[in-house]
Amino acid sequence: MQSTQPTSHRFIRAEEAESLSGLFLRRTELTPESPAFHQFDRRRQQWITHSWREMRQRVARWQQGLARESLAPGDRVALLLANSVEWVCCEQAAMSLGLVVVPLYTWDSPENLAWLLADSGARLLLTGTWHQWGMLLPHVHLFPDLAKVLCLEEDVDANGPVPLVPVPTWLPREAEMEPPASLRPDDVATIVYTSGTTGPPKGVMLTHRNILWNADALQQVVPSYPSDVLLSFLPLSHSFERTVGYYAPMMAGSSIAYVRSVKQLGEDLLAIRPTILISVPRIFEKLHARVEKRVAAKGVIARRLLELTVETGWQWFCYRQGRAPKPGLGTRILHPLLQRLVAKKIRDRLGGRLRFAASGGAPLQEPVARFLLSLGIPLLQGYGLTEAAPVISTNTLERNDPASVGPPLPGVQCRIGKDRELLVRSPGVMAGYWNRPEQSRQAVDSRGWLRTGDVVEIRDNMLYIRGRLKEILVTSTGEKVAPVDLETAIRADPLVEQVMVVGEGRPYIAALLVLRREPWHELAAELGIDGDDPASLRNEAATRAVLDRIGPRMRKFPAPARVRAVALLPEPWSIDNGLLTPTLKLRRRRIEQRFAGTIRELYGGQDIPG
Repeated sequence: MQSTQPTSHRFIRAEEAESLSGLFLRRTELTPESPAFHQFDRRRQQWITHSWREMRQRVARWQQGLARESLAPGDRVALLLANSVEWVCCEQAAMSLGLVVVPLYTWDSPENLAWLLADSGARLLLTGTWHQWGMLLPHVHLFPDLAKVLCLEEDVDANGPVPLVPVPTWLPREAEMEPPASLRPDDVATIVYTSGTTGPPKGVMLTHRNILWNADALQQVVPSYPSDVLLSFLPLSHSFERTVGYYAPMMAGSSIAYVRSVKQLGEDLLAIRPTILISVPRIFEKLHARVEKRVAAKGVIARRLLELTVETGWQWFCYRQGRAPKPGLGTRILHPLLQRLVAKKIRDRLGGRLRFAASGGAPLQEPVARFLLSLGIPLLQGYGLTEAAPVISTNTLERNDPASVGPPLPGVQCRIGKDRELLVRSPGVMAGYWNRPEQSRQAVDSRGWLRTGDVVEIRDNMLYIRGRLKEILVTSTGEKVAPVDLETAIRADPLVEQVMVVGEGRPYIAALLVLRREPWHELAAELGIDGDDPASLRNEAATRAVLDRIGPRMRKFPAPARVRAVALLPEPWSIDNGLLTPTLKLRRRRIEQRFAGTIRELYGGQDIPG
């Protein structure tokens, strides 16, 4: 999908927008005919581009439809549908009326969705499909405040305890956009629920000012432009995608394309050819693993060509960053040749015209980041929390250290608290947790400092994340171990799909591992055992071989922080089996409970402390 560079770049500042609804309206006034969103029309089997003028007309219809409902400013409207123009229309219309938007994950469990609807007291719910609402019906008694359900599908079963209305018949045919309600910058715009890795999810209240300020600060260091096209596939219920991949581009007048599905991401990358790609680390890790596998299958020469491409590419990257002297003549000759012969083919799989890719939401393995940077893929890592709306720091194209998450955004204050915990203060810090005043006071002190819960190191104004404060393991010998760093190092091995280390109150560190199917079968064949036999995962030779294999990954850690025993598990952890959050983070407590017997065996049959 092509884009043209306009003659001027009209950026909308936070102060000019005043509210998220004001941002949308101002954009429609400034560049009404410019492309806003691209979405695949399944009936017509083609991509459709919607201009800002058309989006304003669509939002006006949603605004009038919502205005007819018995909703008051401050009432909650929940969205349970995939990223789409319809998601944007409902959200913008709701906020223009002073309603508070509660985004939900489409893949979340019905039980958790019911809990979120109950906790938020949502009055209206928009779903993408009848099936989504059908799964919630057995739990409808848990959220009595819900007065109406809207569904994008026309063919729905309207019989039920809550009125269900198809959107096509609910929307007025025509409407004029009314001025937004008398919104103030400090009014709550949205409640975004955190993952709840250690307990029930908490509803983070973010104001219009929180989000606008954060998007504005981000644009100052990593700007986007009207010519940019973003490919959106992270759910808009994730604050990272919503601020960085939706509001910030709206400030700049960039356009956004919504993928058909994650399974079709590869095809959509080639169709859209984005200039900006925003993702969690998993996508980049999968790309790295796929390239490694394909090259390994081609033989020694292909393997060596890739190694040379990475070696010369990394030298050139460090030189351009000002961290190394100019490469020698050999590298200067090889680098452009290898980039053209090897790296370009990989870059082309991402569309071939990325200005930058951004990784956030979880730690990215440093070897993966270095690999992609060496191939000429401008990958930036950032760091943030939903409670900070969400970006706290980011690398930039000019200053990019893959071991770091970059310097704080302009206006973000950082300091180190007790136990090396990072404390931050900025206009992006949340208004508090919904209906949880005590937890709000624990999270943000009277001077506005937010406790991040992350253990950090700050060098040359760059942040280096060292682990989670609450997840620090203290062994029975008194050693403190940050599991996230250790897990990230182990997961860098192509054999390992998922990993969680344990050892709280134990004499040493151990790990639960889920292995990738193909590398595991290759290793099993080398050991002369049947990889399809579940018993093979408990084979002593297999566990010893896996431990030997991940050993080199742990050399940078002190001896007490290295894994000394492993358990190999047959099934991946997922949202469906309750072991991952909707944002794909480990539910550590649940995993420990599920595999309590396995963990006991790792420690000679001793019970788990506490």
